[in-house]
Amino acid sequence: MKKKTILQEFWQVKILYLIILPAALYFIILSFFPVLDGFKMSFQDYRLVGKSAFVGLENYQKMFNTPGFWRVFGNTVILGMSNVFLTALVPMLIALSLNEISFSPGKRFTQSILYLPHLFSWVVVGGIWIFILSPNAGLLNAIRNIFGLDSVYFLAKEKYARIILITVNLWKQSGYVCIIYLAAIVGINPQLYEAAMIDGANGWQRTLYITIPELMRTLKIVFLLNLMGALRIFDQVYVMRNEVTAPKVDVLMYYVYIHGLEKFKIGYASAIATFIFIITLVVTLVVKRGTRYRA
Repeated sequence: MKKKTILQEFWQVKILYLIILPAALYFIILSFFPVLDGFKMSFQDYRLVGKSAFVGLENYQKMFNTPGFWRVFGNTVILGMSNVFLTALVPMLIALSLNEISFSPGKRFTQSILYLPHLFSWVVVGGIWIFILSPNAGLLNAIRNIFGLDSVYFLAKEKYARIILITVNLWKQSGYVCIIYLAAIVGINPQLYEAAMIDGANGWQRTLYITIPELMRTLKIVFLLNLMGALRIFDQVYVMRNEVTAPKVDVLMYYVYIHGLEKFKIGYASAIATFIFIITLVVTLVVKRGTRYRA
């Protein structure tokens, strides 16, 4: 049998390539080229008008020698990794609990309520939680006042800053990730549960020895997706930060925004953005290699 050429194979599935062409062009034009351009700008004293001088590694040296950079890098790692682990594990526990609910209308209603925050933008979510944590009319302080406790301005206390951001992110993202786990649970072979019931396994044992092991592949995917965005936190910090909590919550992407768009140090900001891209790529590839699984 004559082997098909690459051109013949391409012609056979040409319609599939035509379908993915718009998406490919989108990523090439709006993602690939800007990344290359940003990498080039990181070696320049970039100017919006006039010629940009080549400065070599000067922007990177400045980045590593600036104390403020390491502070925001530490904040990013703490907030990012907290979000990675909590947003992977807590929704799985919620999904396992919801899976045990036999009352379908109540189950669907709970899923809808959990998923609703994910539909809101960070501007809306930030406004909701700023209101909840308000020292005057906030819900949390109103509850404290009922028990005779004084109001606390939570958003102006450094010690609460990171906890609030992590909690709010978990509140927003849990519903979406929970739906992913529930979909994975539905896909588990029901014969496994039937065999376990015949062998006398109770509900807890079926969850522990069947459901959780079957969810491990989904957990790895969610963990990897969370990890890819761990160093790119921006929207939440931009909406909810203030000058009091800034030392605890300022992150790398906000640092890029300040230096790039407010101070117009675009070459320096591009160096930081390139650093974020490289670290994210390396960590993602390492974790992906270390968590391989059979399809």
